[in-house]
Parts: sequence; C-alpha cells; structure tokens
Amino acid sequence: MRKNLRTALATATAAALTGGLLVAMAGPAAAAPGTEGDFNGDGYRDIAVTAPLASVGGKAKAGAVTILYGSPNGAGAARTQTLTQNSTGVPGAAETDDQFGSHTAPGDYNGDGYTDLAVGAPGEDAGDDANGGTVVILWGGSAGLSGGTTVSDPSRSSHDWFGQVVAAGDYNGDGRDDLAIASDVNKVDIYRGGFTKSGSTGGRYTVTTPILAVKGIDIFNLTPGDIDTDGRTDLVVDGYEGDSDGEYSYNANYWLPGSSSGITTSGAQKLPAGIISDIGDVDGDGYGDIVIGNQWDAGTNSAGTAKGGAVEIVYGTSYGPDGAAETISQNTAGVPGSNETGDGFGYEVSLGDINGDGHDDLVIGAPGEDLDGFEDAGMVSVIYGWSGGLSETGTQALHQDTPGVPGGNEANDGFGGEVFLSDVTGDGKADLTVGSPAENNSDGYAVTFNSDGTKIDTTGRGIGLTAAGISSAGYPIFGFHING
Repeated sequence: MRKNLRTALATATAAALTGGLLVAMAGPAAAAPGTEGDFNGDGYRDIAVTAPLASVGGKAKAGAVTILYGSPNGAGAARTQTLTQNSTGVPGAAETDDQFGSHTAPGDYNGDGYTDLAVGAPGEDAGDDANGGTVVILWGGSAGLSGGTTVSDPSRSSHDWFGQVVAAGDYNGDGRDDLAIASDVNKVDIYRGGFTKSGSTGGRYTVTTPILAVKGIDIFNLTPGDIDTDGRTDLVVDGYEGDSDGEYSYNANYWLPGSSSGITTSGAQKLPAGIISDIGDVDGDGYGDIVIGNQWDAGTNSAGTAKGGAVEIVYGTSYGPDGAAETISQNTAGVPGSNETGDGFGYEVSLGDINGDGHDDLVIGAPGEDLDGFEDAGMVSVIYGWSGGLSETGTQALHQDTPGVPGGNEANDGFGGEVFLSDVTGDGKADLTVGSPAENNSDGYAVTFNSDGTKIDTTGRGIGLTAAGISSAGYPIFGFHING
C-alpha cells in the first residue's frame, strides 16, 4: 500500500513510451511476520498513513506521515501524530517535491523492542543530484516515533529515486530486521539488521532482480513474507519483462527466496502479473500464500486480466509458490457487484485474520466502482478465509453509503484506493484501515474500522487533513499509502 508514487504519476507517459506497457499504482508492501507495527511498545499496533504530496511550510509536495496509534477503541481513537522533514530530529528539511512518505516499511531495525518506520522520500535532491532520493528511519520508543537517521545510498550516481519502495523482513533468518530499498533501476539494495542511530548497519548487499531494466522505471513493488516457512523472509518483486530495449514490455512478478545469506535469485519463480500483492496464510496450512491484484480490464496484453479487474491467489508450499492460481473477480459467485470496465477491482489488496479462525481474510479495493450514479465512488470487498482457501460466500461490501461509514458516495472519491489489515485493538483480530486519497479533490481521507470478532464492524472513524494537522494546499492525497 500499497505504492510507488512516481509510477502512479507517470502511468500515462510510460504507457505511451513502451508500446502498451501495463502500469498502475504500486501498493503497500505488507509488514513481514515479526515486524509488528507497535511504535510505542504499548501492546497495540499502530498505523502510518501518508500524504506524500502534502505542502509543508509552504513547500509543495514535501510530504507528511501521520501515525494513528492503536488502542482498545481503534487506530487514532486516542492519539495521532504527524511527522515531516521539518519535525524536530528528522533528518533533512521539507522541500518542494521531496514526496516524503511515498512508501514506508515498519521494522525493529535497531533491535530495541520498539518498531521503527523506514520512510522513503524519492524526490529528495541530494546536492546537485535532482531526485536522487533518500530513506529516513524514524525511531520508535515509549513516547512513539521521534527523531531519525538517514540510510546511506551506496551508489547515488547510478540511479535516482532511491527509496521509491522500501520493505522490511528478516531475509537471512538471523533474527534481525533487514531493509530492502529500490530505486529506478532493477537492483535492490538490502541492508542487514543491526542499524544504529549513528547510521551504521549490519552490512549491505545488492540483488540484481529478473525485472527488466527499462527507461528508468523498473521496480514498482516489493512484498515481503515467508512462503516456504523456512524462517527467512522471501521477497516478491514487481516490474517489467520484455525485450531489452523496452519497446514491448509487460508487467511481471518474481518470487525471490530468502536464504542464510539473504535474498537470492537462485530458485526464483515467475508469478502472475499485477502491481499489488500481499502475503499471508488463507488456507491455514502454515505456508505463505501470495495474493496479486490485477486491476486492468480484459483485453490488455497480460494473462490473468478480467473486465473490471481480478485478484489471483498463488498458494505456498515447502518449496515456495506452487504455481496453482485461483482467480477472483466480481463475477465470482458470492462477490458483490459485477465485472464492469474501469472498476479497478484488485487495485489494492491486504491480508489479515479478521475473525481469529487461523485463516487470513482478504480485503480488495475497487476505487473505480460506480455506485448510484456516482462515477468512481469506490468500494471495498472483504472475503473470508477457511480451510479450502477463500470462501466468497458471506463477502462484505463497504462503501461510503454503507450505514456507519463516514462520508457519502461521491464522484471520484476512490474509496478503497488503499486498504490495510492490522490488529490495532489488541484482541488478536485484524482491523481495517481504508484510504481514499482522491477524496475531496485529492485532499484525501482515511477511515478505520474495527473487527467485531467475526467480521468488520461497519461503524468507522474518519480521519481527514484537519485531524491529521496537514495543510490542504495543493493535492496532499492523504491516505495514499498505509502500513503498520
């Protein structure tokens, strides 16, 4: 969530340049097991909601990150906190087009028991290197996030947009959280756990992925999770495949396994297309399953597309993804709605156990759904897991005219443009946060929902720019990326 902001803004241009290239917003790389998002150590997971185009101190598109702290009543019910590069202790300064908060990754990087937050600012200028990009780790503590440290870019001259995607995981199984960082090339820099506030790390290595290097827009998304349950986090990498000059290029995902030495391309497997993905256990067999959102309409140049969008589930085994994919669309029996051009079903996905039955449930965003005459009002579907995988029977549909949901359906709100499941109330059951970054002419909006023990309670809490303390100047797109 979730997203590569530069990719989102460049979609139309990239499509024109690459001969029908399939491009979409990238989504949140979900927190890997063990990187629970409790920034203040109070036992409740917290939520980071970003507004990467927020104006800060008069600087347009500088970016901001708002923390909705967990509590028995839900995320943000007791406390919120907004951080920018103008906040005390945060490295750098808010500058025009930094896009601080384009992507985030929670992890306990220094091993002190508090979750920290890595924040990408891919538009940051590094000296005379325009858009060189940077990553800042905001440090967790008993009072929450405070201060920060810059992660050093090892090869600034060879790329731009460092930090456009970040992902945390224990890639070598040593018990410490590592940090993977992508830029505008097909390589991923991975920093080993052992970070310090002075800027040192446990080491670094670079992985050249199977993704095609094409026209400076390469890795869209990184999704961490342990597919084969070997105790090492794996990585799903999303980008292009095609001919070497990029004239004909198409979306592709690859599974890269973790190993004792970290992420490796040895044994890599190609997966179905789709920019958005998440990893969890929907059938309860102990192996990580991969869900991939493919929001494109049928007729595009990619396998697995469906009119209005679709989601594919690839089930995990002891040897990794088994390649058997299950496809869900709005024409699947039990799923609300029907396949219609432009729905964007699968634009966002998130996994978590809402009812505590040991099977992860799936939330799917369809921000292009038209409702009651309102174009692109947006809708979210909640599909529950069971021993057979996912059961579409009993699927919930949420939109802004659903009783209890704040606001109302309006054209171009794009409700469901971001979704994220996480247990913020401490009852062991996943709660839901939904972003509508296009709400109110791209001011943006977020709604938090709690689990009632068996399903998502539709009585939500809305959080907008005023509550977050963010300027309404320009187009902040609050709710663009959510993680925790």
